Amino acid sequence: MISLDIFFDPMCAWCYIGKSRLDRALEANADHPFDLTWHPYQLNPTMPQEGMAYAEYMKAKFHGQDGALKVMTEMQTVFDAEIPQAKLSNISRVPNTLNAHRVMHWAALDECQSRVASGLFKAYFQEGLNLNDLDVLADIASKAGMDRAATLRLLQGDIDIDTVQQRDKHARERGINAVPLYIVANQHAVSGAQPTELWQNVIDEIKQQI
Repeated sequence: MISLDIFFDPMCAWCYIGKSRLDRALEANADHPFDLTWHPYQLNPTMPQEGMAYAEYMKAKFHGQDGALKVMTEMQTVFDAEIPQAKLSNISRVPNTLNAHRVMHWAALDECQSRVASGLFKAYFQEGLNLNDLDVLADIASKAGMDRAATLRLLQGDIDIDTVQQRDKHARERGINAVPLYIVANQHAVSGAQPTELWQNVIDEIKQQI
């Protein structure tokens, strides 16, 4: 198998679009060579635990209401074309995603990281749920095949907070400053939400070499 390391944040719209495009390539190639591992990268590591109102966050990030509206309109256009269930209008708050990344960290042990990632994206972009609500996270974990009660107990404590933060810090030390970012075979970095066709070409090239 060929390693495919994915650095992401579940509140990142382009990460969701990138996953959707990659998924289409993987689903079209059941014998694809990739072994996926998801890694934490918080876009807002200093976000308060209670989060921030989505509208206010977007205005602060994109220099006022006009900038925010332009970005949101462009993003919704992409969603409408590729993931029509995703509605930015459903989102009320931007969360601190540290706990979501903790669940992803534990999901690796149960070999269900991609299912949990899908659940996180759906909860946030389709259902407008708070990704720092412990019950929401436990439900997502359960739907992906993890033990709900055990996940909730872990979330109620502080286990692996330092580990996830160190992994995030290590990513930044490697020079990663935006997500999504994909690293193929520990060698080739692919940045951004690349089209399905690119992943199909990568899969074809790898198949020819192995």
